[in-house]
Amino acid sequence: MQEFTVEKYQDKHKKLWDEFVSKAKNATFLFYRDFMEYHSDRFEDFSLMVYKDNKLFALLPANKKGDTVYSHQGLTYGSFVLQEEAKLLDSFAAFKAMLEFLNKQKITQLNIRVIPTFYNIMPSDEVEYFLYKAGATIIKRDILMVIDYRNKLRFQKNRREGINKAIRNGLQIQVEECFEGFWNEILIPNLKNKHQVVPVHSLEEINILATRFPKQIQQINVYKDNKIVAGTTVFLTKTTIHPQYVSGNEDKNQYGSLDLLYDFIINKFCTDKNYFDFNISSEENGNILNHGLIFWKESCGARSIISNNYIVDTASFKTLKLETK
Repeated sequence: MQEFTVEKYQDKHKKLWDEFVSKAKNATFLFYRDFMEYHSDRFEDFSLMVYKDNKLFALLPANKKGDTVYSHQGLTYGSFVLQEEAKLLDSFAAFKAMLEFLNKQKITQLNIRVIPTFYNIMPSDEVEYFLYKAGATIIKRDILMVIDYRNKLRFQKNRREGINKAIRNGLQIQVEECFEGFWNEILIPNLKNKHQVVPVHSLEEINILATRFPKQIQQINVYKDNKIVAGTTVFLTKTTIHPQYVSGNEDKNQYGSLDLLYDFIINKFCTDKNYFDFNISSEENGNILNHGLIFWKESCGARSIISNNYIVDTASFKTLKLETK
């Protein structure tokens, strides 16, 4: 009989962990330890490794807070990470073993923000099914606006007019290695003035991450008369282009800088990608839709996909079973 065992991640496992992530069917570069640990001082790591007959079978990128484990508060998404060869019944047994391990560690709940399906390189909805069988509760359901390159829609008239406006105004786009100009002159001031917040990452942190992941993290800026007027810090995964931060100066509508910028990044990096992720357009745990954001993103050809966040009692492992025939 196959036996599943679970242990907490330790630094000595870094190479094994990263090798598994590189081949997993539902993971991105955010799950590499060099990304997860850039803010290790803010989170108590509680990542787990699940073995099948002493061979690594699954991972849980996670942190601990009180008697709850989160996958992962420092990441955009988390999930129960599986290898390409993972079959359904084995994956279920691994998931159950993970819950049992957490329960024995005095963890009462697991809060898991499932990675959106379009980031997966293979079908991987079994995790949501396991959560359903375990009686998990959906605590947040966000709407993400996404372009599917296999069914790409044309920019609507207002967006095309914005692009033509940018061209007439002589705007220029550059892919750069330097993040300082956009962050210090556009992004940080805009977030402070409009929302009284700061970026999730600091400039120092984004520089560190870009050094560690130069192919996955890119900076694209828009200039008018050699002065930066807009920009985006883009995250590139195996399947998806995702502008992590986008912002323009107060003249962005007058010059069409964001229309030009989005047209560029949607088409620049799409050769080996399937999706363009505009990020969430819902607020307050998915209960309110941001009409303005949705209108703008849909005019670029985006359509909606949901992303779920669950909480599950770890004690559910005691009654968790699959009915088969």
